[in-house]
Amino acid sequence: MKIGFIGLGNVGSKLAGALIRNGYSLSVRDLDRTRAEPLLRMGASWGECGRSMAMASDVIITCLPSPAVSAQVMEEPDGVIEGLSSGKIWLEMSSTDTDEIRRLGVLVENKGAMPLDCPVSGGCHRAATGNISIFAGGERAAFEKVFPLLVTIDRDILHTGPLGTASIMKVATNYLAGVHLVATGEAFMVAKKAGVDLDVAYEAIRISSGNSFTHETEGQLILNGSYNVSFTMDHEVKDLTLFDELGKKYDIALELSPLCIAIMRDALKRYGPREWSSMVVKRLEDDCGVALRAEGFPAYLTDTEDEVKGAEVQVRSRSSR
Repeated sequence: MKIGFIGLGNVGSKLAGALIRNGYSLSVRDLDRTRAEPLLRMGASWGECGRSMAMASDVIITCLPSPAVSAQVMEEPDGVIEGLSSGKIWLEMSSTDTDEIRRLGVLVENKGAMPLDCPVSGGCHRAATGNISIFAGGERAAFEKVFPLLVTIDRDILHTGPLGTASIMKVATNYLAGVHLVATGEAFMVAKKAGVDLDVAYEAIRISSGNSFTHETEGQLILNGSYNVSFTMDHEVKDLTLFDELGKKYDIALELSPLCIAIMRDALKRYGPREWSSMVVKRLEDDCGVALRAEGFPAYLTDTEDEVKGAEVQVRSRSSR
């Protein structure tokens, strides 16, 4: 199976590396060619444009920063859609707008190809080891065709249903992570101001009903002071906004969502769009004049689990496949 991979950012580069490690023939492309150099040294080839990459590949993957960029890469004159034909598969691994993935999906199907939205979740540290999770939306036949590929870069793989459903769940989980991040900072600050050692506070939350994936990962980076989650503030605001727009689309009176967006936008204004998203907690630190620091926490996250072959997550209401 020949694969084309477009978009070599913090997540994309690691997913592409996992594919090469597992023996796949890969062509890669990014606006910044220097991002491709480590992959080229590993054996990948350089793709000149989306069209030529799609023509030469069985599967073409895009992992890009926004719906607008994905649309450009797909629809430009030398874009991916121009190189698609019957039997090929497009995997959209970006965090994107549901309506947009469905619009582009129609264009892909018109070429005889099959679209899947396949966003990943779990952090860059797990993408590096192939232990990240993936949601896959689209026709079951397309999902099963690429399943052998997915198990090499993802540990937990969930087929969410029709095209677009994976993007809905990706945006929903990113929203939850954003809320948990803000709440984690507030919990740390209350503990600190009340005189509780932050090492103790971290462990108390970790072993309790207040625990979350965000606490166990980004909580450590906050206490270290690096905030280095490899995910930037502008992307955080984009993902939270996508969720809020879904609420408006379905006439849901969301209450936490607008507040969380306002907090993140204020952090973006204070610290800049390319600062790490976990720096939203620095707002509270600056306002209180208190640094949330503790000894022994890492400056960046490393996945210490062995890389294992992935498996499909079975939904309880479905019969076993």
